[in-house]
Amino acid sequence: MNLADGRGRGLDRPLRVVVVGAGARGAAYADLVGTVGVPAEVVAIAEPRAQVRDDVGDRLHLPADARLASWQDLVDRPRLADLAIVATQDRDHVDPVVALADLGYDLLVEKPLAPTAEGIAAIVAAADRTGVTVAVCHVMRFTAYTHTLLDLLATGDLGEVMAVQHLEPIGWEHFAHSFVRGNWRRRDTSSFLLLAKSCHDLDWLHAVVGDEPVRVSSFGSRGHFRAEHRPDGAADRCVDCEVEPDCPYSAARLYRRGLDPADASAHYFARIAVGGIDPTPERVESALRDGPWGRCVYDLDNDVVDHQVVTIEFARGATVAFTLTAFTPSEGRRTRVFATHGQVVGDGRHLEVTDFRSGRMRTIDTHTHGDETAAGGHGGGDAGMVRAVLTALHDGRGEIPSGLAESLVSHRLAFAGDLARRESRVVDLAEFAW
Repeated sequence: MNLADGRGRGLDRPLRVVVVGAGARGAAYADLVGTVGVPAEVVAIAEPRAQVRDDVGDRLHLPADARLASWQDLVDRPRLADLAIVATQDRDHVDPVVALADLGYDLLVEKPLAPTAEGIAAIVAAADRTGVTVAVCHVMRFTAYTHTLLDLLATGDLGEVMAVQHLEPIGWEHFAHSFVRGNWRRRDTSSFLLLAKSCHDLDWLHAVVGDEPVRVSSFGSRGHFRAEHRPDGAADRCVDCEVEPDCPYSAARLYRRGLDPADASAHYFARIAVGGIDPTPERVESALRDGPWGRCVYDLDNDVVDHQVVTIEFARGATVAFTLTAFTPSEGRRTRVFATHGQVVGDGRHLEVTDFRSGRMRTIDTHTHGDETAAGGHGGGDAGMVRAVLTALHDGRGEIPSGLAESLVSHRLAFAGDLARRESRVVDLAEFAW
């Protein structure tokens, strides 16, 4: 039974879930399924890496025949579950999503939906053709911080939102790991930075402003991670490099630090570097010596921007100035919301509210658990998203958070922002063809 068939009825049994792609994100969602207070269980995983597959399968107590080596093995079987979570690499979303939709699975897809307009169109067509529900992992929507901010703005006490400043501080280590050395370093093998990293920021900003975007401009470049900035004496690999001790982008320092699980962020990156399993000294040294993760950040084939600013105009005249950059600590996003009767300043947990009429300022602590990074569960957003999607499906509700139609707005903004940056022009969304 998919949501389209079961609206209003709900289930009298646990919701059954399959997970396609058991890497960092897929494994995190799989682990959350049975912990968020909704009757639900993971009944199968599809993951090509045997040790990763077995590590996740062991944690979930899955039998051997529920540990599949590929999504093709999953679609070769009759439908096993109600919901499929698709968390493969960006360019590997479309084929499993379309095939699973044709089998009647409702779908929760890791962002972005796809790195090309054609791929996104194929997913939309599959959802329209089959009637299945498709949601996107816009985890920022589901934190206590976000709910508190949106509720505050919805009261109208602060008037109308006129402008927003929003900063995504990616973090120097995260950027070097994921976007210089890692899977998202090239747009032709993954996707461009604004889509890969920030489509959920664009989704969040759309919700905060509460209006439809009409025009977009953007500037940015790959300014630092280039061969001409390679220090004198730098080697091809950090383990052989005489300047490594003074390099802020040292892979050796990051992944060796990640041997300590108490350092959650470094441990998260080290786990990815060694193949999605627990890092050991031997595995870390092998990854540094032989894998992609130990290479010099100034001598690679990366081509995504390392800083970008995006400006957006909305239909009622509100504006957004959004900056994403590699050159920050790993910390929560910083936001200022300027409204006609007040201002809100947020850091991912605290909201500092100034009321222009009274002149009073108050601070709201939203009590999020964990930090805003992926290693910290995105400030409760991972669990909140999984809970919201499972609840909607289990209860047979007709609406699902971060659904396909709403998510398309953020994806369209990302493509328009990328075009505006590359062509140095303002993009009118009314005339913008994907």
